[in-house]
Amino acid sequence: MTGSYQSPDRKPAAEPESETAPGSAGAPGPKVFGAPGPQVGASFGDDDITNGDDTGADEGEIVEGELIDPLVAVTIERDEYLDSLRRLQAEFDNYRKRVAKQQTEQAQRAAVSLVDNLLPVLDALELAATHSPDPESADAKALAAASSLLTSVLAKEGLERIDPVGQPFDPNAHEAVGHLPADPAAEGANGDAGAENGTADGEGEDAPHVGPMVGQVMRPGYRWKGTVIRPAMVMVYG
Repeated sequence: MTGSYQSPDRKPAAEPESETAPGSAGAPGPKVFGAPGPQVGASFGDDDITNGDDTGADEGEIVEGELIDPLVAVTIERDEYLDSLRRLQAEFDNYRKRVAKQQTEQAQRAAVSLVDNLLPVLDALELAATHSPDPESADAKALAAASSLLTSVLAKEGLERIDPVGQPFDPNAHEAVGHLPADPAAEGANGDAGAENGTADGEGEDAPHVGPMVGQVMRPGYRWKGTVIRPAMVMVYG
């Protein structure tokens, strides 16, 4: 019978060696009891635990070496924003008031300038109506009506006529351009009033005004809302 026969003394052929040499990076090293190895789940030691002082996530801010509570820090920041807002609002209110005042003053100056330019027109209408050859003519009546209409419109806006005949001279509202002979009636009245008060020169507590008196108005003056825009041109006694 033919066949292969192995002797019992023959050893089996050795297995081929691994291509990875012992001691290389890829070769598994000898297993040592207690050595670190792959584990299921990660374990953390003292070095892996982060302290609250390092991150500050749950703690307050550190300002100038002191620990500030987050609520206090937010409150301080809120107060700063509120103060800034209040200052900004105050500045805006002051600016708005200043602009409103400037606009009012500018409107007043424009009105005064307009009225000042209209005064010569008003004077011309009055002179034309006064010196008309026939005051009852249609032209004279038309001029008088136009003058009266313009005067009434300006009076409603604040124009006041200054016509101080027989009144004491006021340098703030009157402009003296000449003198008239002394008025005997006025002197007699002053003398009688002085005699009644026991003084010869008319001085006393109840004595009438002693001084220049307006005898004639050459050109009427005007006030605009209490302010003299043109003094009256007058002749005074004395």
